[in-house]
Amino acid sequence: MASLKKWLDQRRNPWKSVFYDAIKRWRRENGPKRLYSYDTLTADSVAFDFGGFKGEWADRILATRCGMCHIFEPHPRFAGELDQKYADQPRAQSHAFALGSSDGTLNLSDSGDSSSAVAAHDRSLSGEIRSVKRFFAENDVPRIDLVKINIEGGEYDLLPALAEAGILPRIQRLQVQFHLFSPELMAERDAIRATLAKTHTCVWEYPFVWEEWHRKS
Repeated sequence: MASLKKWLDQRRNPWKSVFYDAIKRWRRENGPKRLYSYDTLTADSVAFDFGGFKGEWADRILATRCGMCHIFEPHPRFAGELDQKYADQPRAQSHAFALGSSDGTLNLSDSGDSSSAVAAHDRSLSGEIRSVKRFFAENDVPRIDLVKINIEGGEYDLLPALAEAGILPRIQRLQVQFHLFSPELMAERDAIRATLAKTHTCVWEYPFVWEEWHRKS
């Protein structure tokens, strides 16, 4: 049934073929092995987890030698669970908000790990968003060794905000999942990637699945 739904979706929305082609290649080439390779992290490393959800990715990072993991999650229920989960973990700091271009409020769907302020779901929750400039003015983080971004469309606001605030050059390694909710987002992704290319090199990509960037020397 799932395969039929995907086939129908692609027939009705041919612009999604870039995603479906990439997900096939991702599976064929064992993409997760690349994604979850974190053996270079040290006790001095700092990681940022944008889209903490239930902390699965943060747990992977904390299982390494990484010194600190900042976890951002605006969904009230998930944020509360993360606060409790990491209350006694000195190497993790949970933030009950998202980062973006400006302070404000997000209208969030309540769809588990697909909860989004962009996708067309029923919206029933509010979450906080703080500006990138405000966060880094209040928190001295001169170097970020690893960033993971999986925020259901929020990447189209967050990444330009990081660029505008001059934070991108601080990021050594960046993993991002762009989301394809409409054909217009293909051009937005291209524009963001052009900005990233000024300071980083794309080392691998599966469009709208996952891609990874490393800061240029």
